[in-house]
Amino acid sequence: MSVEGTWNLSISTPIGKIKAVVELREQNGVLTGVAHGAGEDVALADITLAGDRLTWKQAITKPVRLNLTFDVTVNGDTLQGTSKAGCLPSSKVAGERRTTPEHQA
Repeated sequence: MSVEGTWNLSISTPIGKIKAVVELREQNGVLTGVAHGAGEDVALADITLAGDRLTWKQAITKPVRLNLTFDVTVNGDTLQGTSKAGCLPSSKVAGERRTTPEHQA
């Protein structure tokens, strides 16, 4: 299963919904990624794909400094799961892969 591509994420946090974009690439069997959101770009760490389960970690500084751990299940072009920040309650994560038309009108 490939999880490569650009994913639009919606994270339901106690302070409201946060939109983020995650770009995942695979090179020589290794997944790499970057998250874009809240005016900052953050490299993803410890990206692991086991079956349809995708996990990664990222550190953000906006709106506050947090170390996040994502644990999602990928189903085709959608994903669902959770994001956890330290001892805070888990937040629900939903996302869909962007489809880029080959020819734009």
